[in-house]
Amino acid sequence: MKAMIATRKGLFDLVRTDAGWQLGDISFLGEPVSMCLHDQRDGALYAALNLGHFGVKLHRRDSELAEWREIAVPVYPEQLTRPEGELEWKLKLIWSLVAGASDEPGVLWAGTLPGGLFRSSDRGNSWELMRSLWDQPGRKEWFGGGYDVPGIHSICVDPRNSQHVVIGISCGGVWQTRDGGANWALTAKGMQASYMPPELADSENIQDPHLLARCPVAPDILWCQHHNGIWRSENNAASWQQIMTPDGVSDFGFAVAASPCQPDTAWFAPAEADQRRVPKAGALSVTRTRDGGKTFEVLSNGLPQQDCYDLIYRHGLIVADDGKTLLMASTTGNVWCSENAGNDWRQVAAYLPPVYAIKFY
Repeated sequence: MKAMIATRKGLFDLVRTDAGWQLGDISFLGEPVSMCLHDQRDGALYAALNLGHFGVKLHRRDSELAEWREIAVPVYPEQLTRPEGELEWKLKLIWSLVAGASDEPGVLWAGTLPGGLFRSSDRGNSWELMRSLWDQPGRKEWFGGGYDVPGIHSICVDPRNSQHVVIGISCGGVWQTRDGGANWALTAKGMQASYMPPELADSENIQDPHLLARCPVAPDILWCQHHNGIWRSENNAASWQQIMTPDGVSDFGFAVAASPCQPDTAWFAPAEADQRRVPKAGALSVTRTRDGGKTFEVLSNGLPQQDCYDLIYRHGLIVADDGKTLLMASTTGNVWCSENAGNDWRQVAAYLPPVYAIKFY
């Protein structure tokens, strides 16, 4: 088992050996890697870089090859005019990168800042902006959540139907297509945004879902770590129900990992609150529900319990296909592993650059 760790200063391999997890090869050392992907269909690896003045770059490493090859990046259409209040149509970041379903070899999806969704049908050699979403009148209401501009951080392809894709936008709610991107519907019903004036709190188009996660064996089940709590959908994102955590258990955070084999199980990496984005009382923990959100367990065995200020970004908590191996990586460059569904943790890397994403491969 291996994992890729995308950080502010390179892409690091983490390898499971008989002696435990070990750091392996390093790619793009010194360069910010915003996202990575392993395409299980053909074994290819992808790495998105954000090089500031030199722009966004995308690289692919084909299966069994040692060298990375630069490929095309999503490109926005020429902006002939820029009305007041309109965003600049320019790629600023690749924030999510997902492979299509098994019946669509070569299809990739990319979510970007400033809020554009792109599709590739040729393994990233070319990209097409989903104008059907970009041209939605409601896009003018989207705004940045953490960044200055809106961004698409979650792309959930339905394993039963490759034409059905659900996306999460900060801050622009939850959208889905059932025809491969030809048409889109806003489906954030039930979510609430307490950061908005009361009369706008229920508006679906300004919700801030920090991350969406779909259960592979029960695809109608999706989890959402929202800016204002935790939500769950049991009807394929048509509507959402808020999950209440017990007193003393924070429901604020960015990451959520859905079990690949248990529809009622999910893990979260809480921070104290929006106003204080550190572990509560300096004690790092993971919360887990195994009954669809009716109850929560606080899992901290092996995690630092004092003077800890690590924050877990959206893509910093993952679960393997076995449903029990988890990796968690932080803004402080620490990585922890659990091999018993979160009951116990141990540190497997330290002093890395701030981690943006971690992916098994």
